[in-house]
Amino acid sequence: MDFEAIFQRGVSMMRRIGVGPRLTKDRERFPPNNVLLMLAGAGLLWMGWAGFNGGDPYTANIDSSMAVLNTNICAATSLLMWTCLDVIVFGKPSVIGAVQGMITGLVAITPGAGLVQGWAAIVMGILSGSVPWFTMMIIHKKWKPLQAVDDTLGVFHTHAVAGLLGGLLTGIFAEPELCNLFLPVTNSQGAIYGGVGGMQVVRQLAGGFFIIGWNLVVTSVICILIRFIVPLRMSEEELLIGDDAAHGEEAYALWGDGEKYDSTKHGYGFMSDDTTHNDNRRSIGAAQVV
Repeated sequence: MDFEAIFQRGVSMMRRIGVGPRLTKDRERFPPNNVLLMLAGAGLLWMGWAGFNGGDPYTANIDSSMAVLNTNICAATSLLMWTCLDVIVFGKPSVIGAVQGMITGLVAITPGAGLVQGWAAIVMGILSGSVPWFTMMIIHKKWKPLQAVDDTLGVFHTHAVAGLLGGLLTGIFAEPELCNLFLPVTNSQGAIYGGVGGMQVVRQLAGGFFIIGWNLVVTSVICILIRFIVPLRMSEEELLIGDDAAHGEEAYALWGDGEKYDSTKHGYGFMSDDTTHNDNRRSIGAAQVV
């Protein structure tokens, strides 16, 4: 079971519930900041993921080789599956959707990267590219409890759902010989290989649901304790301004991004809030107005 993915995303979801959603206007439309940087980050993530999955055995052997191969197989298959579903349902592919599919594939294969055969990694990729897609694109939009949680990046679907799915599929497809190479427990195998394999599915599910319950309790307690020290949420006025109010600085020097016009700060005494910025002169502040 990919306990790490379930644990981290469970913590993330509980934090969002405790802190509360963003402002309504921020939730109505929030396009990605930079798709090119997203693609660069996705490439680094994919490369790094192959590294830590392949490094799990702590040595260069058959198991580590299978882990690297299966990581790439599942991620690529999941990416293609997610993209195909986008085309079938929405009529066009999505770069963001492709990256989401890549992530669900990486998450799903992690618990069984070195324990399943290549054909099983393909099956896991198909399911990891379709089941989280369905929960994100269909169920999330129709089920109000999920909509109430401001899951900006969809990590519940790409990590919690995909992680639980990957753990379950590992209990089904784990190959006995590969298990013996990696696991200290003898006679470990997936359900499709018969014998005691059926119990492995039960163990995987039990482990996953234990982590979910642990998250609900421990993260809630942590949020309550933090609330006694600092507020978990900024005021509505500070949320309207954003980072400038919280940290005294902005991520990007773009005038008018969540702040009211201040002639002493921006340097144009003759401008009003509804100016169209047609003047070509430079401002005195951090941003250049063109």
